[in-house]
Amino acid sequence: MHSRSCNRGVLPGLGLSLGVTLAYLGVMLLLPWAALAGFLASGNRQAIVATLREPRVWAAVRLSFSTALIAALLTAVMGFLTAWVLVRYRFPFRRWLDGLIDLPFALPTSVSGIALTTLFAPNGWMGRLLEPMGIQVAYTPVGIVIALMFIGLPFVVRTLQPAIEDLDPAMEEAAACLGAGHWATFRRVVFPSLFPALVTGATLAFARGLGEYGSVIFIAGNLPMKTEIAPLLIVIKLEEYDYQGAATLAVLMSAMSLLVLWGINRFQARVEAYRYGEAAS
Repeated sequence: MHSRSCNRGVLPGLGLSLGVTLAYLGVMLLLPWAALAGFLASGNRQAIVATLREPRVWAAVRLSFSTALIAALLTAVMGFLTAWVLVRYRFPFRRWLDGLIDLPFALPTSVSGIALTTLFAPNGWMGRLLEPMGIQVAYTPVGIVIALMFIGLPFVVRTLQPAIEDLDPAMEEAAACLGAGHWATFRRVVFPSLFPALVTGATLAFARGLGEYGSVIFIAGNLPMKTEIAPLLIVIKLEEYDYQGAATLAVLMSAMSLLVLWGINRFQARVEAYRYGEAAS
């Protein structure tokens, strides 16, 4: 009797908890996507094919995916370094800097976009320094990457910080006692333990970057076939009353995003399985 009560969870049983979870996810996630897919399926197939054949559509899709991927990879590197410094070192204003990491969450995305454009425009504080060197950030794909790095940094840092805090320093000390250098310790001990959290944070940053709108449209310049992102093109099609084209592009982006995220999750699961198998052996 005592063992049965100990095995019970704090929350209600499987039936109620699972039912509430499935209902919530169905209403919040599956139902809107199903409604969009149903609207697209009931439309004109010729309009769908015409939208998929537009070079402008595929240029926007390629730009959104490429800039989101590049920004996620760069944010993974800088976010790893930032999280490590905030957890492992003590220095003045550390808590203030740690709180500043969440600034992209608090700011409206349009405010972030205006601030970055003001900073990197040709007459901005950074722009006027980069322009004599022939480097243009605003109104180029480089500006889009910087905007996506800005809004993606908290995902990487906040995912890595608990993992770094849980990392046992005794493992690093043992590696040092066995003669491993700093790089060998990082490569063989530290990084494998933090890699799953790093992949999770980078994936969240990538997913956020794919759908980002407000912080990008100001600094991108929005030139068709050059700096026009897919979310902006969806809005343009809605403003042109091309609801079929907007739905087609939205479903296309959703399907491609789900496919990419599924692949990343599969890769992360294989890495975890390999790590556990290597540890067991």
